[in-house]
Amino acid sequence: MKRNLIAAIAILLAVPSLAQDAAPVDTSWKRSGLVGINFTQVNLSNWAAGGENSFAGMAMFKYAANYNDGKNTWDNMIDLAYGLTQKGDESPIKSDDKIDLSTKYGRYAFKHWYYSALLGFKSQFTAGYNYPNDSVEISNFMAPAYITLALGMDYKPSDAFTMLVAPLTGRIILVNDQNLADAGAFGVDPAQFDLLGNKISDGENLRYEFGAFLKAEYKKDILENVNFSTKLELFSNYIDEPQNVDVNWETAFSMKVNKYITATLSTQLIYDDNTIINIDKNDDGIIDESGPRTQFKEVLGIGLAYKF
Repeated sequence: MKRNLIAAIAILLAVPSLAQDAAPVDTSWKRSGLVGINFTQVNLSNWAAGGENSFAGMAMFKYAANYNDGKNTWDNMIDLAYGLTQKGDESPIKSDDKIDLSTKYGRYAFKHWYYSALLGFKSQFTAGYNYPNDSVEISNFMAPAYITLALGMDYKPSDAFTMLVAPLTGRIILVNDQNLADAGAFGVDPAQFDLLGNKISDGENLRYEFGAFLKAEYKKDILENVNFSTKLELFSNYIDEPQNVDVNWETAFSMKVNKYITATLSTQLIYDDNTIINIDKNDDGIIDESGPRTQFKEVLGIGLAYKF
């Protein structure tokens, strides 16, 4: 796990120099990016008040390349993050893990509206576990992975705001881990077993959905050296309980301290009817409840950041 973080940091540190060497060739393109590295360490020795040594590190990389010639638009986005936390002599555990890629093409229709098509991909880098039990794997690279193809209209009244309304959207949920697929994780059909517990057929690795998709994004400097961004994604599956709308809502505040130091506060709220969360109310190792839950994540970091 530590090697994964070190490798990610090395790659991210190389990005700014590559970006500086690449001269812009077309003024229709607007490019921007952010590389960030945050560290937190606590080291105690004979500390009377008590406590425990800890280390936390996170690396993130965001890059956008947007094209607009008046009639055609093409928006491309990369959003990556990976973090680890270690307490005492315990093994490191993940604190963040995200792969989010998208490309969107638009053709001018009227006023601020564009005929648009979007292709998106979401997954994670490494396996996740049902901590504190690190022997129960609950996710992995490409398990799940979400591939979305959306066709609709994109409303772009300014550079700060865009909203895609796509009534024709196909989504594939990929679970490229047979143990998770056999358990029916993330909505795929589970494996079939006989009365003796012998597996008759493998669980499906793919789930196909067709429905409506909305993606709204807003980004703006709200104060000097303070940037706010938010992204909301909604998806309703026409063919299976369309009333259960999947939600993915992300917000981020970026506060620039000086040229290289930035404080960031980000949150993410997810509700996915296909993602089952197990609840152990009294920590006795027995699952008391299972079902979809509202997931929430908050990350506060202060560290090195480079914008390009």
